[in-house]
Amino acid sequence: MEKITLTGAQETMLATLYGRALDSERPTSVLHDDEARRAVERIDYDFRKTGMTTTTAVGVAIRARVLDDWTRDFVRRTPSCTVLHLACGLDTRAQRLERPDTVRWVDVDMPDVVALRHKLLPAPAGDYRLVASSVTEDAWLDEVPADRPVAAVFEGLSMYLTRDEGHALIRRITERFRSGELLFDVYGSWGIKMQKLVPAVRNAGATLHWGVDDPREVEALHPGLTTVDARRSVDLPHLDALPRSGRIQMKVVGAIPKLRDVGKLLRLRW
Repeated sequence: MEKITLTGAQETMLATLYGRALDSERPTSVLHDDEARRAVERIDYDFRKTGMTTTTAVGVAIRARVLDDWTRDFVRRTPSCTVLHLACGLDTRAQRLERPDTVRWVDVDMPDVVALRHKLLPAPAGDYRLVASSVTEDAWLDEVPADRPVAAVFEGLSMYLTRDEGHALIRRITERFRSGELLFDVYGSWGIKMQKLVPAVRNAGATLHWGVDDPREVEALHPGLTTVDARRSVDLPHLDALPRSGRIQMKVVGAIPKLRDVGKLLRLRW
């Protein structure tokens, strides 16, 4: 069993791991993330701290499924490409997504998280690299060849960055690669204000910073950067997989203007 000593924002990755594991145990699983379940079984941690329920677990799986589907679509259309999975945590996206050998996949996270990945997750097949670095550092990106279109996927990252850090990261990626897509989730400003209502954030002592209410804020960071898709959390596909109480909750949230924009998934292309 692996003892967990992570705190703050890094500790919250255990909540999403646990959510995907819980979803995988359901007959109507959205993500079928069996590697997440196996990883949870090998971790010495009180997962009750995450506050994860069936509804929030399926919500985590739905968000991951949409980002998976967008990544698959990019790889299908651009088979010779680079996928940057930023702040990968203990996510098994590199294991979940089948891809041709022409895809270069780069997972990036802090050194202690990378060490934990080596212990808990099987090495993905294909052209794969696991980089130990903060995503806000410059050096790791300078070492990634810029010879192919890129899909930069980051789930559960943007809100932990400051606005300046988020803007700088997106500028570095879009300036380094001639073309590609950004696939990521954001909180709106109301989501940032309500962060202490999220058990995983509150219990880990983490703090959320950057909220995005309008994708045009991101579009302005690079010439030609255009929003292809922007989906509210309350409007995502697969919501029918939620338990009945969760479906009712989504309808209530979707009817309240300030709450319906609490979370979004964004897909931008340049």
